[in-house]
Amino acid sequence: MNSRDITIMDIAAIHALIEGDMKLVDALILRRLQSDVVLINQVGHYIVNSGGKRLRPMIVLLAARALGYQGRDHIDIAAIIEFIHTATLLHDDVVDGSDKRRNRDTANSVWGNATSVLVGDFLYSRAFEMMVDVNMMRVMEILSHATNRIAEGEVLQLLNCNDADIDEQKYFEVILRKTATLFEAGAQLGAVLCGAGAEQEKALAAYGRHLGIAFQIIDDALDYSSSDKEIGKNIGDDLAEGKPTLPVLRAMQVGTVVQQQALRDAIEQGGRDRIDVVMNAIESTDAIEYTSRLAKEEAEKAKAVLEQLPPSIYRDALAAVANFAVQRRS
Repeated sequence: MNSRDITIMDIAAIHALIEGDMKLVDALILRRLQSDVVLINQVGHYIVNSGGKRLRPMIVLLAARALGYQGRDHIDIAAIIEFIHTATLLHDDVVDGSDKRRNRDTANSVWGNATSVLVGDFLYSRAFEMMVDVNMMRVMEILSHATNRIAEGEVLQLLNCNDADIDEQKYFEVILRKTATLFEAGAQLGAVLCGAGAEQEKALAAYGRHLGIAFQIIDDALDYSSSDKEIGKNIGDDLAEGKPTLPVLRAMQVGTVVQQQALRDAIEQGGRDRIDVVMNAIESTDAIEYTSRLAKEEAEKAKAVLEQLPPSIYRDALAAVANFAVQRRS
């Protein structure tokens, strides 16, 4: 059995491990999606039931269980995290002009941009209502800070679009805020619910942060190394939007002068006109291997900090999630 088979088996075991908790999370999500405004119900159910991995709520559940949590608030926190994530997807697709996600039409392509933005706002506000229900100021503090950081990341990414002079430091600053922040908050809240000490809370926050970075790096690699069907969106979407992601940055760094200029033009002008040239530059350099290596380094960092948690099947599951994040194909 190769490492990918082991990872698939581990993920299946993780789902079985927290099956009861996830059923409660899914039921709560559906219940709190309800509104007397029919369109909100339609859009909300469409995006929530669109085949997402539920990775972020999974992290909340596993982190809490890894520290022996026996209460019920982890269900609420997991649902809140998923609502925030879903709201960001609705807003992202409008900003990016995306028409495809997870092999389905995006909500904005079905109902329009205005509806997607407003339903995203509803999900954000519903998430904050649920935070109030949990009635823990520390939860409010972490999640309000996280949503603010995510918005900052979105704006930074917007500023970086069509800028061929972006370096890796600026790239990592975007994904740290835009993607890793919610993973970090979810893992950290697992510790907060347990009343864990500062060191364990810090360790779980670091786990989530490194995991989130690894997850996004692989996402960016998949944009140039998987089929449309595998990743559930159009190959080269990032390039079409003028986003200078890590594979392109690396190809610009090590490619020929001709390739560097072609990549610069592609970033600055966007669109798909140069996708063949870009793909050739990426495939003829170590761009994908380099990107994958950095993602694996982040995953290893995530697993390393788990040593500060007591041994348990839930800790093992958190480590398996880190493996899955960098070995997946979609």
